[in-house]
Amino acid sequence: MFTVGILTASDKGAAGKRKDESGPAIAAFMEGIGGSIGRLVIVPDDRNSIAAQLIEFCDQDQFDLVITTGGTGFSKRDITPEATTDVIERQIPGFTDIIRLTSFESNPRAILSRAISGIRGNSIIINLPGSPRGVKEALEIIGPSLVHGIEILKGTASECGHDHHQHI
Repeated sequence: MFTVGILTASDKGAAGKRKDESGPAIAAFMEGIGGSIGRLVIVPDDRNSIAAQLIEFCDQDQFDLVITTGGTGFSKRDITPEATTDVIERQIPGFTDIIRLTSFESNPRAILSRAISGIRGNSIIINLPGSPRGVKEALEIIGPSLVHGIEILKGTASECGHDHHQHI
């Protein structure tokens, strides 16, 4: 079991002008793989607001995993990666690299994502796209490795070095 904070970055969502579908999609996926949803928060596309919420999720709430959705594209208001960079202590490029690479095979626009991932304290932070479809695809790609990464960070992982492939 691990705890999850979900942050939706959306000006329209924060103003109540658009229903957040990606945050609940993340919550449903996380619950399906053993996650316990702590909070789902919607903030405007504002660097300081996003960074402050990430810090609260990691430092006060101490969630094992924090997932953001939205704000990873090329628009001038898309600043989630910058806000995330402001608060992380170590990067985890593998999660977002494999999401971009694998998603690119079915959606060439996936290469436009500027999403990043990293660690703050004992929390993993991962930026995901803003669309419910993009969120689901990304989580399916990284789900199995994500759980193991959380276990390693928490110090509850079993032996890392064993072979994950069965030999016949």
